[in-house]
Amino acid sequence: MVLNTFSLAERTGIITGAGQGLGKAFALAFAEAGADVVAAELSAESGAQTVAEIETLGRLSRFIETDVTRPESVDAMMSEVVDAFGRVGFMMNNAVIVHRDAAESLSDDDWLKVIDVNLNSLYYCFRAVGLVMIEQRAGSIINIASVSGSIVNTPQPQASYNASKAAVIQLTRSLASEWAPHHVRINSISPGYMKTAMTQSFLDDPAYGGKWIPAI
Repeated sequence: MVLNTFSLAERTGIITGAGQGLGKAFALAFAEAGADVVAAELSAESGAQTVAEIETLGRLSRFIETDVTRPESVDAMMSEVVDAFGRVGFMMNNAVIVHRDAAESLSDDDWLKVIDVNLNSLYYCFRAVGLVMIEQRAGSIINIASVSGSIVNTPQPQASYNASKAAVIQLTRSLASEWAPHHVRINSISPGYMKTAMTQSFLDDPAYGGKWIPAI
């Protein structure tokens, strides 16, 4: 009965980075709520696995190999989704990386990679899906930001990640205002520390998890 209130039946959505961690959990949750889900993922192996699990829930799914840091890859993915499903009900921008290196020694390449995956990719995805949703005059975009966009985590040095997530929050606000007249809703979610493949080793490390958990 409660799930019926949040039913996504007859909706099609796209989730970037849906092959593992939070992205996979989100994909399965949306499918459980009745949505058909496109896994826009760089890894063919993990993307196919997510699709298989969604299909066991009785929903349609498709893996589209997508490099979110390349606008042409994002545009091609969006074209395939529209051709296959006709409409896009929602998109969740979830793909992410993090470098835990002191700011004074972080390489230019690593800084740019974090900004490219965590921030620039959102712009490419916004632009591609926005053109579809504005024409539809309907749609919802959810960005996975982080508490790191509002606070400074400790003791790990991750200025690049924190800066990228702060930018995600402000980009969300800006485009939510711009696209509200088109009936396109945009929100961000700021998770805290979650146990995923990316964070597992740090959560198990007393120097990190030993400080994070008591702080929570």
